[in-house]
Amino acid sequence: MTKDVIALTARMPDPWTVLAGLMSGGPDKRVDTAGEDAVVQLCDEEGRPLVSVEAPFLVQVEGEAERLLGAVAPPVPFWWTEARATTGVAEAERLAGTFAARLASLAGGSAWPPDAARSLAVVASEGVGVAPPAEAGTPAVDVLTDHVAVVIQDRPVVAMTAWLADAFRAASAGGLGLQVVSPAGTTLSPAARETLSGWPSRWVVQDERDGYYDGLSGAVLAWQDGMFAPVAAADSTGAEPRARVAATYQEGVADTGERQLAVTFRTVHPADDRLVLGGALEAVWRELTGAPPAGWGTAEPANLPWSVRQLTDVAFERSPESTWAVVVGGPERPGLATVRVSRTKAGVEEAVTLAFGYGADEEPPLDALPRAAEVLATRHHLQSMLVQLRKARRDLAVPPRFEGPGVPVAFVLGAEEVRSLPGDRARRTPLEAAPVPLGPKSRPALYYPLPGDPSDLSGWRDFERLVRHLKGE
Repeated sequence: MTKDVIALTARMPDPWTVLAGLMSGGPDKRVDTAGEDAVVQLCDEEGRPLVSVEAPFLVQVEGEAERLLGAVAPPVPFWWTEARATTGVAEAERLAGTFAARLASLAGGSAWPPDAARSLAVVASEGVGVAPPAEAGTPAVDVLTDHVAVVIQDRPVVAMTAWLADAFRAASAGGLGLQVVSPAGTTLSPAARETLSGWPSRWVVQDERDGYYDGLSGAVLAWQDGMFAPVAAADSTGAEPRARVAATYQEGVADTGERQLAVTFRTVHPADDRLVLGGALEAVWRELTGAPPAGWGTAEPANLPWSVRQLTDVAFERSPESTWAVVVGGPERPGLATVRVSRTKAGVEEAVTLAFGYGADEEPPLDALPRAAEVLATRHHLQSMLVQLRKARRDLAVPPRFEGPGVPVAFVLGAEEVRSLPGDRARRTPLEAAPVPLGPKSRPALYYPLPGDPSDLSGWRDFERLVRHLKGE
């Protein structure tokens, strides 16, 4: 049974409803709090947590329950309440399931997964105890070593939930990596991908043939020296042995004709009290889809309606610390972006990674790219922008299989960066196609078109030649 259960309810679970759910374990259990009282825990007789329940939060964005759980939620707005059972304790898993079922019954809604709780009866838990928890500082961590924090995620999509974000912050504060273990068939949200792609952090996928492998690289993994680490191939030699690649990963993903248009860009704004953040992302979103983003949040699911003002307020409150946010589109056009706002010596930087998904019968709006780039260059202090097209899923989910890389469609250099290069270096390049000026003639940004054929990786050679030229190498 899953370690995580979620109640999706039409009404907010009030304290008495939550308490009634927690009493599924009987009156002999203790209730405690953690995480500055944001997490309620049902504990055994010695005070060790059996079930940890996060405070309910209101989801005002359509499609998030479907995207992350494959579940049908009540009409928006609805309340999302997560409970996490202590790993390896069957009674705790049943308690978590029954808790979610009771919340759904009392507050009107449903529990995920559907079979998490088959009964609303009290779970027999007399005498049930758990091992002392690791001093991880967060209930989301299942195993803590000197090298990594390990989290077990048994859900359809490994997403950057509040639980996982909390685990990542706790691990980072301790100088540790984060390794997330999930069963076969799970996918990864693009929002979580960047967090799990840097060593020693990993997305660890269970596999019948090879035991475990890295869902992003395919390397077969084994538990070694307190962490999941690659297993060397039998024929590898030298100081850095070559990792063995899992057979499941190498089977790859069939080409269904689906595509993703990926856009990464960076803007640098002068620090000003009147600065409004998120406008650059909204501008690109509108140019490429005809509509603004649907919602955003500081974790998944994105629970707030899209608002540049609210994003700005959150970033201002957290400054000088950076702010990370996820932005999503509506169900009719899959779109997801991550935004990191940082205060630097140059000003206020926004680093954006954005992707849209298209079916086999849909054409990515490549003709709108120059227009989107010009809006960024002339109104939002664009520094640079890279656009790629790749063969990948329309729903944007990352499978634990080999997906071919994207190919560059265009590169854009902001006006200030063009101006900083000596002579005509920015305008006279080794590429066949000349750059397209964007904005005022006296101070243009430059749009460099590239082949952009997802079946031909030679476009990366052109991009490398361009970058080397611009750097003066």
